[in-house]
Amino acid sequence: LPVMPINPIPQSRLLHQSHHPELCGCPLFLELPALYGPWMEIANNLPHLIQSHQLRSQVYKMPQLSSQHLKGHRELRLAHLALSFITMGFVWQEGEEETVKLLPRNLAVPYWEISQMLGLPPILVHADFVLANWKKKNLNGGTYENLDTIFSLPGGESLRGFILVTCLVEKAAAPGLKVQYNSYSTLLDYVDPAIFYAVIRIFLSGWKDNPAMPGGLIYEGVSDEPMSYSGGSAAQSTVLHAFDELLTIHHSKESTAFLHRMRDYMPPHHRAFIEEIQSAPSLKQHILSSGNEKLRIAYNQCVSVLADLRTYHIAIVTKFIVIAAANAKAKKGKPSHWAGNFQINPPSSLQERGTGGSGILSFLKSVRDTTRAGIIQG
Repeated sequence: LPVMPINPIPQSRLLHQSHHPELCGCPLFLELPALYGPWMEIANNLPHLIQSHQLRSQVYKMPQLSSQHLKGHRELRLAHLALSFITMGFVWQEGEEETVKLLPRNLAVPYWEISQMLGLPPILVHADFVLANWKKKNLNGGTYENLDTIFSLPGGESLRGFILVTCLVEKAAAPGLKVQYNSYSTLLDYVDPAIFYAVIRIFLSGWKDNPAMPGGLIYEGVSDEPMSYSGGSAAQSTVLHAFDELLTIHHSKESTAFLHRMRDYMPPHHRAFIEEIQSAPSLKQHILSSGNEKLRIAYNQCVSVLADLRTYHIAIVTKFIVIAAANAKAKKGKPSHWAGNFQINPPSSLQERGTGGSGILSFLKSVRDTTRAGIIQG
């Protein structure tokens, strides 16, 4: 495959590097102006506050702050990241048993304002959780050992591993899918499947297509009616969308509808990049009309590698979700899991669904099979 940039933004639309630090190799600011200290104090202490069941009470005590004093893209992205993590912890602090129906005004209003300015939804998205949620321990080197997360949730080292390995998978897309495919195996070294399934996944869940929150969530001060948003998902990553459009891969109607909806959870420039590829002359049609056998073989190799990646993704999901769910069910009594001193019941609403709301295995197998169908026959 041709080299794809880590920053999925057309050169004609690039802003200065400082406006996209999460994509150009430098982290976000790690602090907001002092006025927003209450947000940062909570965001930096989320695992403890959730594990001690104090987060909701602390959120209710937060002052009502305006977003108008945030300046520049870095501060807005860091604020969105912080409020996203706080929101997920607030909603899911007690697991599925005691979800909330209302996000309080002092959190909902500034979160909504910042989301509107960034063109992002008011929920934790892939662009927050992975692309923006990292920092270097020192300025040299981008290896796993030199990276850390900015904010965290219950899950300890497994959560850190899941975020950072996924970040490195995104980075590995630069030289092509072969490297990205190999990077997926690193998850097995850094993430405990039991902790991922039982502890981490619920904090990535949204309030759309989720039986645990069928009525959605009211953002107080924004709307009197509940709003529904999907949780973070790998389907919100720009990378595979870009390769699908480049190779003219056509998925089923249902899968296409889901994937296109996930684009609404991407930063605007990421969506614009995908749309730019989509509107360009078809690479596949060029190869078909050229009759060039070398081009056909090269194209088919690209499609095969993309299908192989999706097959490997199915294997990862099987290990971290399907098998982990079976192991949780096999426990006597009501299944629960400990992460440090934090006990939580595995989310029953996510046993067969992805955090973005899709029927996870059926969806992944469908897009793998339609990818394979893109092969040009000789």
